[in-house]
Amino acid sequence: MPVEWAGSSPDLLLVIDRESPEPLRAQVERRLREAIRAGRLHSGERLPSSRSLARGLGVSRGLVQECYAQLQAEGYLVTRAGSGTRVAAHTPVPQPPAKRTTMQPALLADFQWGVPDLRSFPMTDWLWAMRESARSCSVSALAYGDARGSAVLREVLAGYLRRVRACVADPERMVVCSGYAQGLGLALHALARSGVRTVAYEDPGSPATTRSAAASAGMASVPVPVDDRGIDVEALAATDARAVVVTPAHQWPTGVVLAPERRLALVDWAVRRDAVIIEDDYDAEFRYDRDPVGTLQGLAPDRVISSGTVSKSLAPAVRLGWLLCPPGLDALVAEHKHLGDRGSPTLDQLALATLIQSGRYDRHLRRMRSRYAARRTTLVEALAAHAPGVAVTGLAAGFHAVAHLGPDADERAVVTAARERSIGLYGMSTCRTSGATTPPRLVLGFGNVSHHALAVGVQVVGDLLRGD
Repeated sequence: MPVEWAGSSPDLLLVIDRESPEPLRAQVERRLREAIRAGRLHSGERLPSSRSLARGLGVSRGLVQECYAQLQAEGYLVTRAGSGTRVAAHTPVPQPPAKRTTMQPALLADFQWGVPDLRSFPMTDWLWAMRESARSCSVSALAYGDARGSAVLREVLAGYLRRVRACVADPERMVVCSGYAQGLGLALHALARSGVRTVAYEDPGSPATTRSAAASAGMASVPVPVDDRGIDVEALAATDARAVVVTPAHQWPTGVVLAPERRLALVDWAVRRDAVIIEDDYDAEFRYDRDPVGTLQGLAPDRVISSGTVSKSLAPAVRLGWLLCPPGLDALVAEHKHLGDRGSPTLDQLALATLIQSGRYDRHLRRMRSRYAARRTTLVEALAAHAPGVAVTGLAAGFHAVAHLGPDADERAVVTAARERSIGLYGMSTCRTSGATTPPRLVLGFGNVSHHALAVGVQVVGDLLRGD
C-alpha cells in the first residue's frame, strides 16, 4: 500500500544541472523515471502538483506539465481528477532479495518475564498529561536544556521517591535517563572514571546486561551468588570489586528480599571497601502480602546509586528512568549523559511530571497492583490444579514467579516441548552466568498474560511441569 502523504502537494527531491548541455525538460523526465525505477517513488504514490514542483525546481509550470504528460504517455504516471498525478500501479519496483523466514505460530500463552500489562497503559491519562504539560511549559523548555533532565521532573521525582521509597532524594543529584540499561551504562562509566575497575553482580541475575555495560565502560565483571536471603556479602567481599549491582527489594529473578542483616553488611562492605552499590529498584511498586521495603539508598545515600524507571509501572516504550547519585558522581554521570545524547526528551519528561503530580500515576499503580495480584492468584490456582507438585516462589512482589521443577527435570526440554504446544516458557538458566540448567527452574512472567491465557497455558503444559 502506498504512503498517503498529508497536504496538497508532497515534496520531492530532484536535482537538475543548469550547466549541463542536456535540456532541463529531459533532465526532469530522466530524474523522475530514475526515481520510479529505483523504487524511490512507489506504485500509487502521489507526486507534487506541477505548480509546486516547478516552484521547487525553479522552472516553468508548463515544462513540468509536459514532463508529466510524457511520462504518462510512457505508462509511468497516471492522472485522475481529484487524486492528482500518481505513479502507475503496474510500475515495477526493485525488490530486495527475499529473506527466508520461518513463521512462528501464535502462542496460546506467553509467560515472558519483565513485560507489564501493555493493554493497561493509561493512554487517556498520558495524552491528558502531554496536553497539559505542553500547554503550560515555557518556550525555554524546548531548548536542549540540562543534560541531567528537566528540573520540573527531577523535583517531582525527588518528592515522589522520598514519599514512596524512603529515598534521600536531592533533585540536584538526579540524572534522568532512557531506561535501566542506559542508566547502568552511565553509572558504570562514571565509576570507571573515578577509578573503579571491577563491578560485581548477582548470580542468578542479569549477567548479559551487566557484563555488556561493564565491558563498554572498560571494567571487569564478576558474579556473586544469591541465596534465600539475597546476595552473599561474604562472597562479595572475597572479590576485588568496588561496585556491585543489586536488586534488594525483589531480587531478580529469584524474588527474595535482601535480609535486614545483609542490607547492613552490604552497606558496611561499601564503606570499608570505598565502594558503590548500584541499586536496581525495578518493581518495588508492586507488592502484595508483605510490608514495603525502603531503598538501600535511604540507608546510605553517599554509597548508593539508586536506579528506577517507569518501564514496569507504565510501559517500556516510555523510555524514561533516573539515577539518584552520591555526591561527586552526579557530575560525572551528567557529563557522560550529555556526551551520549544531550538529554532525554523534555516533553515526555514534563508529561511524566504532570502525571505524577496530578495523582493519576498513583491511581494507575493502585489499579495495576490489584490487577497483578488477581493474575498471581490465577497462576497459583492453575498450578495447584494442573501441576500440584511444583513449588512456586518469588510471589511476594512484582509480576513474575519461579516454578521449581523436579530434580530430574530437563529445563531446556520442558521449554522446547512447551513451545511445540504453543506455550512460551522460559528457563532460569539464561539468568545464570554459567548457563547451568540445574537446579531446573522456570521464570513465569504473568504481567502481560490474561487470566484466560494463564489458566489455559498452565493446563496445556501441566504434565510437562509435573514431569509425567
